[in-house]
Amino acid sequence: SQHAAPSHEQLSEQLYGDLHLHSPGTPSSPHTLIPALGATKCQAIHRCQWPATEMLTLETYSKLSIQAENKVEANKLANNYRFGFRKWKSHVTERPFEDRSEVVKELYSELTSIKPHTGSLVTCGNVVYVFLFGWWVSLAYFLVGILLFLTVTGASYGKLCLKLSRYFLWPFGKAIHQVHFGFYRLPTYVWLLLGYPPLVVIHSLACFFSWILVFTIPVAKMHVRTMSVILLLIPEDVSEAKSLLCCYQAVNWYYYKYTVDGINVFAVNLLPLVIIAMIIGYIDKENKYASSDVKFAVAVSSIIPLSYYIGMGIASISAQSNFAVGAVVNASFGSITELTFYITALLRGHQAANPCLQEVVKSTLTGTLLGCTLFIPGVCMIIGGLKHSEQTFNSRSTGVSSALLFISVGGVFAPTLFSKAYGSLVCEACTNSTGGNSTGSGPFVCHNCHYDVLNGTLFHNHVEPLVYTVSALLPAAYIIGLIFTLKTHSHIYDIHVGEGRVTGNHGAVVHWSRWRSLLILVLATVLTSACADLVTENIQPILNQPKVSQYFIGVTVLAMVPEIPEIVNGIQFALYNNISLSAYLPNNLPFFDVGFVLLFSDLHLWASIFSVILTNYIFMDGKSDYFQGTALVVVYFVLLALYYFAPSPAGC
Repeated sequence: SQHAAPSHEQLSEQLYGDLHLHSPGTPSSPHTLIPALGATKCQAIHRCQWPATEMLTLETYSKLSIQAENKVEANKLANNYRFGFRKWKSHVTERPFEDRSEVVKELYSELTSIKPHTGSLVTCGNVVYVFLFGWWVSLAYFLVGILLFLTVTGASYGKLCLKLSRYFLWPFGKAIHQVHFGFYRLPTYVWLLLGYPPLVVIHSLACFFSWILVFTIPVAKMHVRTMSVILLLIPEDVSEAKSLLCCYQAVNWYYYKYTVDGINVFAVNLLPLVIIAMIIGYIDKENKYASSDVKFAVAVSSIIPLSYYIGMGIASISAQSNFAVGAVVNASFGSITELTFYITALLRGHQAANPCLQEVVKSTLTGTLLGCTLFIPGVCMIIGGLKHSEQTFNSRSTGVSSALLFISVGGVFAPTLFSKAYGSLVCEACTNSTGGNSTGSGPFVCHNCHYDVLNGTLFHNHVEPLVYTVSALLPAAYIIGLIFTLKTHSHIYDIHVGEGRVTGNHGAVVHWSRWRSLLILVLATVLTSACADLVTENIQPILNQPKVSQYFIGVTVLAMVPEIPEIVNGIQFALYNNISLSAYLPNNLPFFDVGFVLLFSDLHLWASIFSVILTNYIFMDGKSDYFQGTALVVVYFVLLALYYFAPSPAGC
């Protein structure tokens, strides 16, 4: 009693010193932990009198428990924690509608039921609807109604149009109902000939624009139901008494969660960009209808939804397959979006003898590394830290990824360091102190100095064999990492799948089957290759702009656009207090024999090394908060400033 009780941190450190991690099949209860701690530590626990919740907190460090609705979702969640598997947040199976929250249920409602509504219908979103859609849809119905009155035969449909004109000007809180079934007659044919076609065009436009805005999807649903149901009824069947169509709000901010066949609505809305990119890129070769700048922007943007579909395909196949198949799919397609751009750019640069595209690829490689080690983890830490104050993650597993990241960066930049040690320093435009060219002695001022290893035998006899050696060692290190984390030291992750609301595969309906996922994955990969080819074909006018460095274009636009789905997934994981899946690190870089010289500039070299060291330091303690995230993001933008003000590569 005379000795002070150890603090929470001290006791935690003592516990972790002797605590043995359990295999997935071993029960993890306090009774099984006590014998491994020793008598002294047991007495310390009794003296501190920690509550049961604290003991459970310690247990979560030894075993990660996952709750899932079914085995497919459980497998997907387990794959998120496995080394070498691409992280994916969205569900790959359909969630039971009755288990969804009321907010989510409202997103998928068909606007057919009258619900008790409290509060005013005069909201900001409803008023905006009147200015964006209501007035011109109402005007269209009024004009069509006048036209039908002039035909005399279609007067009954004219009355219907006038009623709907008032309805669509302010539809909120009102309802349309089918009273009884009627039979088609002569006025119906007049209606289908003169009234229905223009109104379908009006509703289609309103539906398109309201769907693209996402948050106004209720308006899109209202117009779709009007076209498909209400306008096909005879006038006597339509009334404003009961529910056939009922809408209370034009805007719902939760529609960012809305999915179509498992795909987020934003990715679905961006998918038409792929078609537009194909049309203007491969048909308008002479730039008559779209400039190269427009083609470049559309092609780059079209990669975003394709990356999302590739991610969904990988997650679906992995979740429905065994570990071996999932590992092969992730290894083959995990970085396919980036690889397609690298390959197409290097091939086009090799065929056109354009060394500038090689420099763009090097900048993109470096930008991807900087984004995945600084920007993405930093943003996730900021957002997660603002909501959860402090978040923790498995520092041991992150340490494995950090070690492999060091190996990758060291291997990729080894030829660059070798060239600086043994290459010849070549300078251009050297002048002596008097300002003229001279071969005598004295101080000289030289410009555009660089280490040249391509001339002579140094490259072919020393640098090139080193490159091939590194390209063989890096995959070997990756395979060893797989064996270490998934076989010999799997307890680092120690994932336990707990029982959820649904056991087994009963009731689990996948969004995409394995064959459908594979088909979509292959198709998305082919389209990504086509879009990447269009990017490299139309990038030259962008690179020729004197005000923007080519380094900056590669590090920002080309590197980060394909990573947007990763950023979204990471933010979602951070919001759900799962920072361990937001802070994963990349650990592989590609190499191709298409005349690509794996020698980087000093700016790429030191920016990459500094970012890796800083990230490893931040992840060392296994904790994160918004301040650490801010540090990573600020450093990222500092490095971007360096690239922005850096001159373009020599000869470009």
